[in-house]
Amino acid sequence: MTTIISRPYPLGATLCEQGCNFAIYAPDCEELYLALFDPEGQYVTYQLTQEYAGIKHIFMENITAGQRYGYITTIKGQEHYLADPYAKALEQPLHYQPPFSAKKSFQLAKCLVTDDHFDWQGVTSPRRAKNEMVLFETHVKGVSKLNLEVEESYRGRYLGLVSEAMLNFYKQQNINTIQLLPVAACMHEPHLLEMNKVNYWGYNPYLFMVPDPRYADKDAVIELKTAIRELHRNGIEVILDVVYNHTAEAGPDGPIFNLKALDKNYYLKHGQHFANYTGCGNTVDLAFQPALNIVMDTLRYWVNEYHVDGFRFDLAATLGREGENFNPNSGFFKAIAQDPVLQQTKLIAEPWDIGPNGYQVGHFPFGWSECNDRLRDISRSFWRGDQGYLTELATRIMGSRDLYSASNWPYRLTVNYVTYHDGFCLQDLVSYKSKHNEANGEQNRDGHGDNRSANYGIEGPTDDPLIIAIREKQKRNLMTTLLFSFGIPHILMADVLSHSQKGNNNAYCQDNEISWLNWQLDENKQEFRTWLAQLITARQEIMLPFIRAFSGDSRNSNRVYWRQLDGSAISHDDWNQLTAVGLHMGIGEDGDQLFYGINQTDAPARFSLPSKTDQEWLMVCNTSSTEMNQPVERKQIVLEPTSIAIFYSSSTIQTE
Repeated sequence: MTTIISRPYPLGATLCEQGCNFAIYAPDCEELYLALFDPEGQYVTYQLTQEYAGIKHIFMENITAGQRYGYITTIKGQEHYLADPYAKALEQPLHYQPPFSAKKSFQLAKCLVTDDHFDWQGVTSPRRAKNEMVLFETHVKGVSKLNLEVEESYRGRYLGLVSEAMLNFYKQQNINTIQLLPVAACMHEPHLLEMNKVNYWGYNPYLFMVPDPRYADKDAVIELKTAIRELHRNGIEVILDVVYNHTAEAGPDGPIFNLKALDKNYYLKHGQHFANYTGCGNTVDLAFQPALNIVMDTLRYWVNEYHVDGFRFDLAATLGREGENFNPNSGFFKAIAQDPVLQQTKLIAEPWDIGPNGYQVGHFPFGWSECNDRLRDISRSFWRGDQGYLTELATRIMGSRDLYSASNWPYRLTVNYVTYHDGFCLQDLVSYKSKHNEANGEQNRDGHGDNRSANYGIEGPTDDPLIIAIREKQKRNLMTTLLFSFGIPHILMADVLSHSQKGNNNAYCQDNEISWLNWQLDENKQEFRTWLAQLITARQEIMLPFIRAFSGDSRNSNRVYWRQLDGSAISHDDWNQLTAVGLHMGIGEDGDQLFYGINQTDAPARFSLPSKTDQEWLMVCNTSSTEMNQPVERKQIVLEPTSIAIFYSSSTIQTE
């Protein structure tokens, strides 16, 4: 009989035919015990006597998938349960009754030994080009919880994402990429637990590799893999929002779940105090090798075992910090760039944190795309009617080349957005002048104050047809600007349905109808949903060739003209005076052409369409109505106040 010898790598619980190897990096734990739990919570402990470079390890025979386990150490004279940082599954959702204590640590959900085998049925990722993506951000629970066409047992769960009703919806809306809010196991902050609330968004990670059991019927691992497989089968890529800048252990008074006890160097400190560059009380130090290791290992795990297509990194400036300073050449970025698995994925940064010099838009390495808050702010201000934003709007429409050189497209294409999960959704952006976060329990003090929103006469819902009309037009203005700007568009799934959060711009703790998408659509909402689907089709068929032509080596071979209403060129001084302009673009010397008529004024504007080559124009959209793809017979077009129209001329049609 062969005796199996334990080994330090890989970390975590690794099954084989004979049993399971357990390994955990724990240099600060003088004594550490593996605890194996039965279904009733009773346990047997085994001391980890083997050690290599701070890693304690043990091999246990006859362990099978589903075994509950964790670790036990002594902290301040009391036995304390610790979760395995490399665990791959939890037995149940996370919860405790504050205040947290060593005794209560044993009440937490236990880790599960898992078998990584899964039948992918030969389904592979669509491997979509970066510039073809239209990102649709959503929440696993919220997207299907109230959809009555989804089977009741699937609503609000991983499998709800791939129910027949949801797959039909994606197809109808031309959705090709879904960005999921964090699915890694999340522990709720103490102040939320005290208010009987939860961290609905999931931005408080407890374990980095574990799919949150909140969204599973029986097995979160199998069900999430199944969802991703079926999304891929239907041509849809999956981007995960991941949080590596902090953990649920919060600051010095926060609970101890694992890292604090295992090695005190996991978190950045100023002397004896935790650095707080995240607003969450602690900051993971990726300049510390074991911290970098766990991030890299978990990222590879999501790609290798779940086949995810990319990541959106929350507060990503923190990940590039070396002490107080952000470094685009930090170890984290270099580790990603050289990794043969991760270098093939889509990498999207939220390029800031709240620390010193935390705003790093435009400074991430080659190959990364960044969320572009400049387009968000300028688009909102411009269409609200604020003056002085035309010049910068032009820059944003053209792909923010002051930040992201077209020579590096598509590898450095900006991610453009008007709305994100944090902040107003689109319906509220045009319905509320101020945020209304009272339901969060913080006296409306939380959430961003600079929303650049408007209510157009009445705060919140209204039956006034004139106000409804201007709100619907403003929604079309913002979406048209987004989808016909150079870059990768990011759209809230909630905005497809014109969902309202009742003016809440920070609904992170609202696990209820405030956040769950309302699928009961009135005539206006249904009309907007249909119009948006058609606009996305137009973006993919008409705008995408321009993005390709304006990228890389061919970027300077195209035509770009900014025009006054009569078609004459705009002078330098005109930019400070005009509020209605035309943008004329052409691919190469005689290729397809686009013309944007942009009218910010409160009066109609008559645009002269380019006619030098006797081109025929198709009006792709005019935000004054929901009509699409209308032939244009006249060479002059009158645009209503506060509207934008997109015109397209195909070189193929002209030569027939």
